[in-house]
Amino acid sequence: MTQTDNDRKVASIIMAAGRGSRMKGYDGNKTLLPLVPEASLFEGRQPIILHLFEQLPQGPKALIVNHRKDDVVRLTAETGAVYIDQPVLNGTGGAILAAAGFVDAAPAEQVVITMGDVPFVNGSSYATLVAGLATNDLMILGFSPADKKQYGVLEIADGQVRKITEWKYWREYPAGRQAELTVCNSGIYAVRRESLAHYLPILASRPQIVQKEVDGRLTDIEEFFFTDLIEYMVQDGRPVSYHVVDDEVETMGIDDVDALQKAQAIYSARIR
Repeated sequence: MTQTDNDRKVASIIMAAGRGSRMKGYDGNKTLLPLVPEASLFEGRQPIILHLFEQLPQGPKALIVNHRKDDVVRLTAETGAVYIDQPVLNGTGGAILAAAGFVDAAPAEQVVITMGDVPFVNGSSYATLVAGLATNDLMILGFSPADKKQYGVLEIADGQVRKITEWKYWREYPAGRQAELTVCNSGIYAVRRESLAHYLPILASRPQIVQKEVDGRLTDIEEFFFTDLIEYMVQDGRPVSYHVVDDEVETMGIDDVDALQKAQAIYSARIR
C-alpha cells in the first residue's frame, strides 16, 4: 500500500462498551437501540450503531466493546469492524488505551474517535475534522447550544483550543467569563495517528483517581480521560483546533429515554 493510499483512508474507533445506566427499563447495549421503534421504544429497526457506521469515513474500524458484547458483535458482523475488549470500564481514555494495538497497526494516518450513541453526525463533519489535521495534531467536533447544561466547554484563543474545561470547574467562573465560552465538546475527535500513538503511553501512566459508589460504598477507582491527552498535547505546543456543527442535533447523544424518543422522531421526520 502506498503512502497516498494511506492518506486516503481514515481509521475509526467507536466506543460502544458502556451499559448506559440512564436508559431506564433497558438492559441492552444502548448503541443497539432502534431509530425506528416497532414493538416498543427499545425494539425495532435501524440500530443507532449501524446508522453511525453509514457516515464514518472509509477505512479500518474498531469497536470498543464490553456490555452485551455478543449482541454488538452479532448485529455489526457485516461492517468488517474489529472488536476490542475494554475489560474494565475505566473512562473514555481507557477505551482508547484498549485500542492502542489497533492504533499502532492501522494503515491510515488519521483516526476518528466517536461514541457509539451519536448517530446523526454527518459524513461532511467527519471529513472537515480530518481535513483539519493538515495543520493540527487533533481536531474537536464542537457544538454551540442555547443551554450549555453540564457539558464540557472549549477554551479557545486565536483559533486554537487551549483547554477543555468540565462543568464542575467552569460553573465557578464569573458570569461574564461563562458567557464567553460558547463551544461545547461533543466527545468526537480526529487525530493524527502518529500523535495518538505517541501520547497513549503518557495517558496510561497518569490515571486519575475518582470516587464511585460500588456496592453501596465509595471506592477509589482509576480512570483515564481522553481530554487529559488533549491537555498534554496543548502543553507540548501541539496544535489543537475545532469545528462547530451548524445544528446541535448532529452531536446529540442518546443517553436516556427522552433522548431516544427525540432521536426516533428526528429520524422519522428525515426519512419522510
